[in-house]
Amino acid sequence: MDIMLASLTESSYKQYNSCLKKWWKFCENMKISPFESSIENILLFLTNIFESGAAHSSINCYRSAVSLLVGPEIAQDDRMKRFFKGLSKLRPSKPKYDSTWDPKIVLDYLSSLSKNEELSLKILTMKLITLFALITGHRMQTFALIKIENVLVTNKHIEIKIPDRIKTSGANRKQSCLVLPFYKKNRKICAASTLQHYLEKTKDLRSNINSLFISHKKPHKKVTSQTLSRWIKEILENSGIDTNVFTAHSTRHASTSAAKRRGIDIDTVRRTAGWTKKSNTFIKFYNLNLTVPSDAFGKAIVSS
Repeated sequence: MDIMLASLTESSYKQYNSCLKKWWKFCENMKISPFESSIENILLFLTNIFESGAAHSSINCYRSAVSLLVGPEIAQDDRMKRFFKGLSKLRPSKPKYDSTWDPKIVLDYLSSLSKNEELSLKILTMKLITLFALITGHRMQTFALIKIENVLVTNKHIEIKIPDRIKTSGANRKQSCLVLPFYKKNRKICAASTLQHYLEKTKDLRSNINSLFISHKKPHKKVTSQTLSRWIKEILENSGIDTNVFTAHSTRHASTSAAKRRGIDIDTVRRTAGWTKKSNTFIKFYNLNLTVPSDAFGKAIVSS
């Protein structure tokens, strides 16, 4: 069991854990084995989850969790396939956002701040993680795993290798590598030079901590992806982005969509943001148009 569980990422393990708890309780009530259940019972369980209001993606997660115990062949059963085909009609999977915001809004706000050497550690830290998110298009999980020993500075850019296992890690896949170009035109929004200032400012605060991002308050310890998300959300709010609608993860939507609008080919977008060559995730959920005010149509007619 320990070896089998090692095939899951930590996030998947936590997600499956809650699913399996409900499956275990269902089996107890039905007086059946959670390891040798029939397709009929599994469909009844998934129907209960559906009737509780769960989204399509959540129900699919429950099926995957149960298959860990019962076996992957349940996904190939004709009745299971028919169930999910009906599910896609009744409760289709939808992208979280219908549109996204322009990264220029946030970059303009960051440009309005003082020079890096004049910023407090708190503001410098929040600025850096936001630039990381916009420049690379990666997830918070990736940023939380960055270690100083894997930061390589060259004349043109800073390269950061991520040897740890992340969501997109897999057999025969290259590990993620973040590239931060030096942007001399406006050093205030240059992620590479901001990183150099951050390393200089935190070198005496780290003790033996090798993780790049540390808390800006004492004691200065390694921070989680949730903390990084909270910092980015604060920058978005200060920039004027509606954080009641957009979360920190929306930086991934904003940056990848902006790159596509500026003519960057899809393969480059996928590779930079950590998607595989065959992944359609960007096309389905991330390639979004900019948010347009609800009164834009009326104003356009009046102004014409």
